[in-house]
Amino acid sequence: MDETAKPLRIPPEMAIYAEKHEIFDLVQVNQFTISFDNNIEIPGDLWIKLIQQRLSKIDCVRRGWVLEGIPQTREEALSLQEAGVAPNHVVLLEAPNAVLIERSQGKRIDPVTGDVYHVTFIWPEDKEVVQRLERQKVVSEEQFVAQLMQHHREVHALRKTYRNCLKSIDADQPHVDVFDQVLTYILSRHCSVAPHTPRVLLFGPPGSGKSLQAKLISQKYNIVNLCCGELLEAVSADATNMGELIKPYLESGQQVPDSMVLQILTERLSRLDCTTRGWVLHGFPRDLEQAEKLQESNFIPSRVFFLEMTDDVAIERVTLRSIDPVTGERYHSLYKPAPSPEVQTRLQFNPKDSEAQLLRQLKEYWANASSLQDLYPEAVHINADQDPHTVFESLESRLVGRIQNNA
Repeated sequence: MDETAKPLRIPPEMAIYAEKHEIFDLVQVNQFTISFDNNIEIPGDLWIKLIQQRLSKIDCVRRGWVLEGIPQTREEALSLQEAGVAPNHVVLLEAPNAVLIERSQGKRIDPVTGDVYHVTFIWPEDKEVVQRLERQKVVSEEQFVAQLMQHHREVHALRKTYRNCLKSIDADQPHVDVFDQVLTYILSRHCSVAPHTPRVLLFGPPGSGKSLQAKLISQKYNIVNLCCGELLEAVSADATNMGELIKPYLESGQQVPDSMVLQILTERLSRLDCTTRGWVLHGFPRDLEQAEKLQESNFIPSRVFFLEMTDDVAIERVTLRSIDPVTGERYHSLYKPAPSPEVQTRLQFNPKDSEAQLLRQLKEYWANASSLQDLYPEAVHINADQDPHTVFESLESRLVGRIQNNA
């Protein structure tokens, strides 16, 4: 990136709108059937043009479509793709040749509704419908076998063309069962390759492992790890107006005003790396007011996690940790004791990890936890009183994949 260029700020509304309305992968439902008369030879390029024109009409765009009878060859399939006709689901109905030959001889058509019946397998109960059924133009068995052979020659190439979205279904079973299997498949949703930017919020009491889990998520999925406290420290170290404004607050141990924090945070979240790779944020928001201001700025998380554990576990984790000032190595009296008496004697404890300080932080966290949980009703609650990698597996299982849009 050109360091001399003006920083690019991408409005957060763009990603939110695109994901909410599924701009990149419009889901097609309902149906429109295109059929044709086999007795009339129509050039393939004309067929493609007719289909493209019909599918571009508003009902197909809004409601979706079902295309039947075409493509019959790989060339037709590729021509459809070049014309922008790309199905979400492709169903290949298969049955033994003997079954297909038998079905072709007993087929009947209702000229009023266009419904297809069969003298053996599907016969209407309504006598009025029975009276008006018409027999399809008879195709000799030799002609039908020739059509089957042509189909078998082409179907392998069609399978390869649509291999990422095709499902074969056995049609030699009751039509109700076939329909159920087809419907189940078309209602399923393929893994989308449309752009998806994870936006993750981590909540939890002190010592719950937010920083560690954010680091693990960032390392595995290459998303931006944002700790609010570290971000403020970095800004205060810069020779900028905002850095000079917040430095006195940090040096005196006072809280930086929410307006300043939000300005710094939204500027960072608007940068190109956060917009394209996604982000995992912890340390902010701490209360309902901050969370609402974050949402008003259009930075809406796609995943929210609450790491939960008891106060006793938090006290045990936080108050017993220490650091070796010589090596910078971190230790814990229970989980990772010093390797030697020499190291033990030089260990130092952070005053911020005192029990009195921790109890104040816990009280503040629990005072705001309920309102934050109400604001994020779809948040996932994770038991943080486990091995860190077990916690990460629980997070990861709910992190991957896109959220279904039920709007």
